[in-house]
Amino acid sequence: MNLAALQEEAQALHLSILGGFHPTDGDTGLEGAGTLLMLGPDEPGFWAAFTQSPEWNDRSPDPVDRWSERVIGAWADRIGAIPFYPFGGPPYHPFYTWALRTGRIHASPVNFLVHDVAGLFVSFRGALALPQRIDPPKPPPSPCLSCADQPCRTACPIGALTAEGYDVAACKAYLGTPGGGESLSNGCGVRRSCPVSQMYGRLPVQSAYHMAQFKGAS
Repeated sequence: MNLAALQEEAQALHLSILGGFHPTDGDTGLEGAGTLLMLGPDEPGFWAAFTQSPEWNDRSPDPVDRWSERVIGAWADRIGAIPFYPFGGPPYHPFYTWALRTGRIHASPVNFLVHDVAGLFVSFRGALALPQRIDPPKPPPSPCLSCADQPCRTACPIGALTAEGYDVAACKAYLGTPGGGESLSNGCGVRRSCPVSQMYGRLPVQSAYHMAQFKGAS
């Protein structure tokens, strides 16, 4: 099975292959894997499909994670792959490091990951370790290299997210103030400021859901 066929299968599940790499002998947990593929939502159709799922409609906790385990797990079983998820720890799998190794996902000027299609809205629902070696297309350079203004550097209204680090506590506190309403309704202003993000099909209602989950997390 080649990458194009796998991407077609992923999109049928409302997912997209965001990048991949070939594990080496030093990759703990990936022994015997020829290729690791990173999976994220396929926008803009992901949210509409997800909100029709049993996980969303049963009103039980963690619907997105449970959907990911069901859908990606079943796909992995079907194609003989091993699934990994960015939740369920500790310990957690090194998704940030894995993403950088794809060469298609980069650290932005504020250290959030950035993707050539998803911009700063890039997110992961899981990863698949395949036994066979599949060569992904040559990745494009980071979109930040051609972004002259780099608005992400100054987009946070309280300076909680900068090149020096991320003040999570200040970010959560701001979301509880009247000024934080815009971010709660439409998503993080830093992520939205990215020119690539603005061309991506992620719906504000999806961002609002994740921001509410972030705000409420302990």
